[in-house]
Formats: sequence, C-alpha cells, structure tokens
Amino acid sequence: MTRLARPFGLVFAAVIALAGCGSSGALEGASFKASPTTELPVTAPPATAIPSAAPSASTGSTQSDTAWGRIWDTLPKSFPAVPGGTASEEGATGASSAVYTFQGQSAKDVAALMQRLLSGAGYSTLGLTGPLENGGYVVDMSGQPPGCKVQASVAPTGSMTTLTILYGATCPHD
Repeated sequence: MTRLARPFGLVFAAVIALAGCGSSGALEGASFKASPTTELPVTAPPATAIPSAAPSASTGSTQSDTAWGRIWDTLPKSFPAVPGGTASEEGATGASSAVYTFQGQSAKDVAALMQRLLSGAGYSTLGLTGPLENGGYVVDMSGQPPGCKVQASVAPTGSMTTLTILYGATCPHD
C-alpha cells in the first residue's frame, strides 16, 4: 500500500464501523417501536454558531449558522408550549432556538412528547434517532412552508433531561 492509501483505508474502515453504531425507529405516544424500514443517520449536536448581524425586520429575532443548518435564535410565539419543561441555558452545548430542562422525565419520554406536540401542530416526522450512546434521542420534523425543519435533541444530563430545539430559518417566525 502507498503512504496515501493506508490512511484512506483506515478512515474508510472507521466510517463504515461508525455507520453501524446507531439505531432507528419511530415514537408512538410514549412507547418506542423499532421500524426496520427507517434508517436514520446519527445526528451530531450543533457546532459553534455565528449569529447574523441584523435581526429579522418582522420579528426582531436573529439567526445563527450551526452544523445542522441556519436557525432562528428564538422560537416563534406560535410554537407549541412544552409542558413540564423549564426554559434554561443549563446543558446548552451551542446555538439553539430554545433549551428546556425536565426533572424526573426520561429522554425517551421527552422525545415522544416533542413528537406528539409537533405532530399536533402540523409537523411531519422525518425521523427519529436513538437511543444514542449518551441515552439521548433526536427527533427531526418538517413543516410548512416546504423546507421548514425542526430538530429536537433530548439527552439525559445528570439528574435532569435536557431538550435542545433547533428551529430552521426557513420556518415562519412571528
């Protein structure tokens, strides 16, 4: 093997090995049921954000670029209320539209709650990833207009569960 082929082969083998490390399924209510036809990638938490220079003229809210994509830095007033969650920056790992913490709720239950809330608000499930290595789940949803996406990442963090919401910049914001 040449010097370049050897590192490429190692990287390729690592990518193949990591690709098999997640599981997928869909949440119905509070129970988790595997779906053999749904293969979803494990979604990494957002990286650093770069806030936009100017707020939106209609909302006063700014946007940030994340590894997931461009997001609103806040949730719109029309976003479904998250019962049982406390708005918090504790547990935040980067830019987000909102962060909530829950006491006494499992990550799986919070992911199911978010899927129900967003489905009830007219969003469609694109996928669910989890349980992840950290015991968390990621729920990806789409809404109107086309291209509007929301991601809810849920992770156990010590004695609480943290929910991080990324609300896509193409989604309406009031």
